[in-house]
Amino acid sequence: DLEDADFIIKEKLDWVALSFVKRVADIEMLRAILNKNNSKSKIIAKIEMPEALTNIRDIINASDAIMIARGDLGVELPVEKIPLIQKELIRKCLHRAKPVIVATQMMESMIDRTRPNRSEITDVANAVLEGADAVMLSGETAMGQYPELVIKTMVDIIREVEKEETVYNRNLTPQPHSPSFLSDALCYNACNISQEVKANALIGMTQSGYTGFMLSSYRPQSPLYIFTKTQSLINQLSLSWGVQAFYYDKEESLDTMFNDQVEILKEKQLLTSDDVVVHTGSTPIQEHLPTNMLKISRVK
Repeated sequence: DLEDADFIIKEKLDWVALSFVKRVADIEMLRAILNKNNSKSKIIAKIEMPEALTNIRDIINASDAIMIARGDLGVELPVEKIPLIQKELIRKCLHRAKPVIVATQMMESMIDRTRPNRSEITDVANAVLEGADAVMLSGETAMGQYPELVIKTMVDIIREVEKEETVYNRNLTPQPHSPSFLSDALCYNACNISQEVKANALIGMTQSGYTGFMLSSYRPQSPLYIFTKTQSLINQLSLSWGVQAFYYDKEESLDTMFNDQVEILKEKQLLTSDDVVVHTGSTPIQEHLPTNMLKISRVK
């Protein structure tokens, strides 16, 4: 494992999934190794042991993301418990703005077949409806005969399910005990406003990734664009539901930043004239405070 950690650090990987997590100390050990080597890799805690469920609140808080590894979890626990465990873990991750991945045997029959079972289609669909940020393939693409087809099939299922209104605008509220409660409240209201005005874009800025993860957790129906000057976050934020991340490193004024970001999105044909945009940001700019302001504008 330590040799693997050296490889992860050397190759500057975006995410590292830590297997068989039982307690916060497991995550802290890996975090210490990453920090010591100035690594920006983020940690996914794989939940596959019963002990992890006992300590799940602290594990979610200590991790950057959670993977529900249903294969080993189903060996360690009675299989009939897995569906409700999956549902509860997704709910907890949404409340704490932590990306959550549902993994293992999602399209298992497509290892050697060109079509999935009906139960597998429903399994993928339910993970999306429950609020998963990502659904994961493993054996299907690692050793399956139809890796490209299985990905396309899963994407088609996700896109069809995401036509359903209940996927969006999760009924979450900021947690009063959160150390970032004020920032969380602003992100929550930015998502509500974007829904009310049917915004064509919800734009956030972040240095740590937190604003991106938080806005994503509310599942806004408006397209979500996150700008950051932290290069490593561009890929890392892509794990979060609905986020498209872009590099931006200027710090002149809020007006300049907002205008520049709109122009970038116009160049990429993601915005056009008369579109409505909801911006979040922080001021004073140079102090790099948590998100503390909101603006609505119309694209010129």
